[in-house]
Amino acid sequence: MSTVVDAAKVALAPGYRLQWEPAQQAHVLLYPEGMVSLNESAAEVLKRCDGRSLLALIEDLQQQYPDADLEADVREFMEVARDEGWLRVD
Repeated sequence: MSTVVDAAKVALAPGYRLQWEPAQQAHVLLYPEGMVSLNESAAEVLKRCDGRSLLALIEDLQQQYPDADLEADVREFMEVARDEGWLRVD
């Protein structure tokens, strides 16, 4: 398993769509074979997977949540999301 580097551009993989699901009162990640229900933190990270660099994504989250030390958790989540096939990393 390789590490997602700071300069890597991250975006949702083709076929995946993030949306709010009122019935579940949660964000979900939809894909042709199903759906993943996300917690609030995962949804905040995936909302920013729009082609920006990993470093820019982390900086944006840090600005929104200045009292949180979240870099390590975001990096770990990005590795899992990539391994699950949810992300395209360029």
